Amino acid sequence: MPSDAQPFDLDAGAVRRSFDRASAGYEATAVLQASVADELLGRLDPFGLRPGVVLDLGAGTGRATAALKRKYRHALVVALDLAPGMLEEARRHQRLFQRFARVCADANRLPFADASVDIVFSSLMLQWCQLDWAFAEVRRVLKPEGLFVFSTFGPDTLMELRAAWAQVDEYHHVHAFMDMHDVGDALVRAGLMKPVLDVERVQLTYSDVRGLMRDLKAIGAHNLASGRPRGLTGRSRLQQMQAAYEAFRHNGRLPATYEVVYGAAWGAAGRRGAQAIDGEVRISAKDIARRRASP
Repeated sequence: MPSDAQPFDLDAGAVRRSFDRASAGYEATAVLQASVADELLGRLDPFGLRPGVVLDLGAGTGRATAALKRKYRHALVVALDLAPGMLEEARRHQRLFQRFARVCADANRLPFADASVDIVFSSLMLQWCQLDWAFAEVRRVLKPEGLFVFSTFGPDTLMELRAAWAQVDEYHHVHAFMDMHDVGDALVRAGLMKPVLDVERVQLTYSDVRGLMRDLKAIGAHNLASGRPRGLTGRSRLQQMQAAYEAFRHNGRLPATYEVVYGAAWGAAGRRGAQAIDGEVRISAKDIARRRASP
């Protein structure tokens, strides 16, 4: 039986199928995802770039892709996603004079030429990738002066759900999200320059655990680990988990914590404005927009 102490491995096929199934109803539930994408879009403004090619990596339903096209009207903007259903939904965001390309492909094997992209934008997708592979591909397709901006989830994401399941069994029930420092190390290993990262915590609340689990399933983000228990979860174990989650109830509501990691890095040539001090990355105020306070 797998335990949380053992390596976490994603079932890539399950990832694709899950997001494909979730595509039609994704936007109705993905409120947090939309908010994070908006924040990441705003962080592009201080750079004042005029890109020729922009890649939305893990574009989902194309909501952020459309915003990138409005921001960079003269650029070729490409929505790339692993799930065909998501890209089909992205058609709804197409507007006259604001059209973007759609490509179905794996972020670990990008179908683009070396040094061909000016901006790679990726919001809340990288947690579903082999990070070293994905970063290596970003580094490969990014121009030397190109910019990579992204958001992903950190290890405290869904910590209440993880803790509740830990009271029941030793299976992986919650995705193993990477720590910000590990993300930074992966950026450096890939050869991306001058990485800057920061973290923001967001807490959603629910009347019961089933509401949280329904939302996770609706956006395709339920348990996709290779070590997840197969078959239906028994009623007894589910009830045990729900009882354990009750320990977190506050003011009549159950919290669900999300740790959002924001990052930026440059292509091989790098750029001024980001400094590493005593092993920690620091963000230049003129290069990264000041982040909003957590709700």
